[in-house]
Amino acid sequence: MHTALTMPAKAYARRRKQLMDMAGGDAIVIVPSAHELIRSRDTHYPFRQDSDLSYLTGFPEPDSVLVLVPGRKHGETLLFCRERDAEREAWDGPRYGPENAVAAFGLDDAYPITDLDDILPGLLEGRTRVYYHFGRDTDFDLKLIGWVNRVREMVRQGAQPPHEFLVLGHLLDELRLFKDRDELRFMQRAADISVLAHEAAMRAARPGMREYELQAEVEAVFRRFDAEPAYGSIVGAGSNACVLHYRANNAASRDGDLVLIDAGAEYRGYAADITRTFPVNGRFSPAQRALHDLVGAAQAAALAQARPGLPYEAGHLAAVETLTEGLLRLGLLKGKLERNLADGSYRRFYRHKTGHWLGMDVHDVGEYRIDGESRLLEPGMVFTIEPGLYVSADDTTVEPKWRGIGIRTEDDVVIGKEGCEVLTDKLARSADEIEALMGQRRAA
Repeated sequence: MHTALTMPAKAYARRRKQLMDMAGGDAIVIVPSAHELIRSRDTHYPFRQDSDLSYLTGFPEPDSVLVLVPGRKHGETLLFCRERDAEREAWDGPRYGPENAVAAFGLDDAYPITDLDDILPGLLEGRTRVYYHFGRDTDFDLKLIGWVNRVREMVRQGAQPPHEFLVLGHLLDELRLFKDRDELRFMQRAADISVLAHEAAMRAARPGMREYELQAEVEAVFRRFDAEPAYGSIVGAGSNACVLHYRANNAASRDGDLVLIDAGAEYRGYAADITRTFPVNGRFSPAQRALHDLVGAAQAAALAQARPGLPYEAGHLAAVETLTEGLLRLGLLKGKLERNLADGSYRRFYRHKTGHWLGMDVHDVGEYRIDGESRLLEPGMVFTIEPGLYVSADDTTVEPKWRGIGIRTEDDVVIGKEGCEVLTDKLARSADEIEALMGQRRAA
């Protein structure tokens, strides 16, 4: 686990070539970096590179722009980045600079970012189509419009400005949706670290612990294995588990509470996303176990639909039917199954979808529907399966034993040639498995 994984340079080169082939020989592709963001005064938030730039180059610095110019004789892959600066590097750490970036990242050429204004109009000239993420960065949008206008001003001298402006996501999101073998190694590492982190929290749990103490157990494991949180960890004890994006993480757990932990590691830019719900005292009550088992059955039903050729939406529909059947059986819903499915009565207790794409972003890019229909699953797609049930603490329409129970069970799945593989399968999932794991902590 401690051996660091590295993405081979040929993986980045292959992705750039695929993108350029999709864009076509008369196109230009422009991908700016993320910005450093100020937290307060001269303190910055931790910098995280734009996922698209990272996917295509692995280049980690702000103030940079990747330009792909398919078929250009003097080099197709160009990077604009910060120059070396001994004074700034003494404060902020080393920079690659254009002179080192070419060899380090397998590029054709690199230039100072300060030269972008001079060089980019010339790269735009003669290109028919521009692929770029319009609307993400207003300042850069305006700069790009200015560069195009400079080419337009030279039409009388024979310049040919681009006349089509296309959303880069239409090409790049589809590329990123299908994970290659190298990416899956990184995603498996993120999943393995996340499994250890959830196990640490379950073993540490005791009645009276604060939610943030359990968060600390989880995130300490992330850092120990050179990862960091892929998103803000959710640790909800008792009825806090019913708040889907609970963030406070500061309440005390009580004996008899369930704790829901939704937390995943990000390893080298790739995310895992796991949720488990467990009794802080190590033992499920009968009501807690009944709902936990039902969520587990819904997850199994969705997992059975995770096969190539089936619609993505089939998993959600299977989970909803299983949950609704169970809610009727337990008396939380009334009436006929068909009626409850048709009128969406289950949404009182299950308000979200059963998963999302997963990759460099925890809610990763990619269309869920094509021409209005749920897209079919294909090998290389990675997504979460995360059914849940949430019974409000003040829902007087149900028996008191159910109130304030929130449960979600979430795992990460990759579609293979025939079925699927659960990247997070090593983590205890059923009530019996969770109790057994938590029992070890008391025996230790």
